[in-house]
Amino acid sequence: MSAMLLIFVFGYICIAMEHRIRIDKAAIALVMSGLMWALLIVVVPQSAANAHATAFQEFLEMNPFIRSLGQEEIWQRFITDFLLIEYMGDISSTLFFLIGAMTIVELIDAHRGFDILTDKIKPGSKRKILVIIVIMAFCMSAVLDNLTTSIVMVTLVRKIVANYKERWVFAGMIIISANSGGAWSPIGDITTIMLWIKGTLSSWPLIKSILLPSIVSTAVPLFFATRLIKDEPVKSPNHPKAHEKEFPLSRKERKIILVMGIASLLSVPVFKYVTSLPPFAGVMTALGIMWIYTEILYSKIKINESAKNRVTKLIKRIDTTTILFFLGILLSVMSLQASGILGQAGAFLDHKLANSNLMALSIGVLSSIVDNVPLVAVAMGMFPVSSAVGTEFLMDGNFWHLLAFCAGTGGSLLIIGSAAGVVVMGLEKISFGWYFKNISLLAFIGYISGALVFFLMN
Repeated sequence: MSAMLLIFVFGYICIAMEHRIRIDKAAIALVMSGLMWALLIVVVPQSAANAHATAFQEFLEMNPFIRSLGQEEIWQRFITDFLLIEYMGDISSTLFFLIGAMTIVELIDAHRGFDILTDKIKPGSKRKILVIIVIMAFCMSAVLDNLTTSIVMVTLVRKIVANYKERWVFAGMIIISANSGGAWSPIGDITTIMLWIKGTLSSWPLIKSILLPSIVSTAVPLFFATRLIKDEPVKSPNHPKAHEKEFPLSRKERKIILVMGIASLLSVPVFKYVTSLPPFAGVMTALGIMWIYTEILYSKIKINESAKNRVTKLIKRIDTTTILFFLGILLSVMSLQASGILGQAGAFLDHKLANSNLMALSIGVLSSIVDNVPLVAVAMGMFPVSSAVGTEFLMDGNFWHLLAFCAGTGGSLLIIGSAAGVVVMGLEKISFGWYFKNISLLAFIGYISGALVFFLMN
């Protein structure tokens, strides 16, 4: 298992040095995940059975014929026929959601829907625009998935800020605000959703406890980030009115597509709540509705086929490299979970950090390196919800609220620490080193500031 951990660390170092070694991070992530799973199944398959003893026994009971095989082959079959399939289901759900959301955003962008929004933003300076963008991202991520919020806001910023280095500052603050905005809402972040569904916390107590710390964790970095860009008027590279007459669709038709797109994305949490289906089902349904609408729209307009922005054309434009990178990273993390390394890390923290507040803060910091979903899952496994009055592990106890805040905002410390960061990294081609040098310290200050506010409130 130590070899798997070494590959994981070495892979992350290579990803961080992508611009120096000149190898795409997606390729590194895919190789890293393949080697880690190969080591698990060939060298230490027993570790998976030991780490998931209950699931392993259920697997044997459901497949009695496997008992006739050799012991090592039984362990390997458990990994390939159970663990890997279960993990790939979770990963595929995320990837399909990402594909659907990116396609909807691309559909809006191709029809110049975001130009309608950028035309409304006329604050006069880049610093004021940064404040507006951050507030929008913070509010949107409370009801939208952080992935969707990040994609929408980065696409919007591209229409406003031409200088890519300044746009990276915007992108960094979008990551921070999206993660902080998702932490205080029960449907805003995947880890908060996990805690909510498992009954560790409820909606209104969470909002009362986490909203102010989340605002502080965004506002403090924003104060310093405004100093990283010049306070000058915006010179938008593509002003919408300049090409108004060249576009085949009217402003009204473009506005309909914009409203449909945003409404589709906003409807995904509602779809999940009503149907209990995973978010990707909702976003794919929304994409299908928009697809049908645009097909009907183009059937009524007499223009050249090359000028029609059909979904079949736009889906080829989405960033497949980012999706593959996401696949490699998630597979790598899941291999650590399958081998039991993550569980051992959680037990180590429980032993070394007897204080539950330090535990939650440490999980937040770790979530900047390792996916926060398995970390929160480990925490829920280590600390079952208590029914004893007065304990911090009671439903809506301080620990669960602090854990929701830390797991949601801690991923901003590194660009690879959250789904929002990974997506923005791919969309804007931000290097790990640049983010670490310019944004990580701001995110850390915001993280600590928000935690201090939480402690003062409680």
